[in-house]
Amino acid sequence: MTEHLAVDGGTLAYDVTGSGPLIVLAHGMGDSRAAYRAVVPRLAAAGYRVAAVDLRGCGESDADWPQWSRTAIAGDLTALIRHLGGGPAVLVGHSISGGAATIAAAREPGLISAVVELAPFTREQSVRLGDLRVRRFRRGMLRLLGAGVFGSRALWRSYLDVAYPGVKPADWDARIARIDAQLREPGRMRALRGMGRTAPADAGAHLAGVRCPVLVVMGTHDPDWADPHAEGAAIVDALPPGLGRLEMIEGAGHYPHDQFPDQVVALVLAFLRADAARA
Repeated sequence: MTEHLAVDGGTLAYDVTGSGPLIVLAHGMGDSRAAYRAVVPRLAAAGYRVAAVDLRGCGESDADWPQWSRTAIAGDLTALIRHLGGGPAVLVGHSISGGAATIAAAREPGLISAVVELAPFTREQSVRLGDLRVRRFRRGMLRLLGAGVFGSRALWRSYLDVAYPGVKPADWDARIARIDAQLREPGRMRALRGMGRTAPADAGAHLAGVRCPVLVVMGTHDPDWADPHAEGAAIVDALPPGLGRLEMIEGAGHYPHDQFPDQVVALVLAFLRADAARA
């Protein structure tokens, strides 16, 4: 059942499944909480209360917002955690929401017990000339840039085809149709383009201030980076010593939780068990 939470600037849509410790799932730009449709029941079955939220501008949340930064999204996520009882919660963020989760954890340590970042944009980005020799990176970047510059749904669909290399979900056609239909709604493409224009420098500035354990999950074939492993390792290295852990999923692109939900859930549960054992 969709529920709604009014925050500064608009209203967020979310749903809650299961009971137990709270896990909040935040998706990437141009998407909705449906990105976690295969993850939610697995986490709930493992004994968690799982809240999946539509980011500002996305899904069933309001379309028009004054800003799209990771800092703004972090404020939305902590507001949801407070609304659901104040945590402490595990915060899972994909892509832009990975950076938002970093900011939330650093700014509100009492609300967040652990962070999972899936293919996150959490650091200032730069492109080297040699990166363009990597075909999947070159293809993904051109489609992303085109979708953002021209507001093109066709280029966004083309990007998603590159971002899901090899294995695709069984409901792939329905997933793409749903994303395309959402982006046709007034204001939704504006949200995608607004998020795409933001830089993750605000998230990078908070990495050293995180005080909870962080799991970074990257796909080996993620087209958003020429070297996904190097990006994930750099995030871990920027965290305080001993807090970060990097896991790679072989064959995954930019959506490991949708391509390989069993592997992602297994990594998350093992990470949380290890954290509980340390505590």
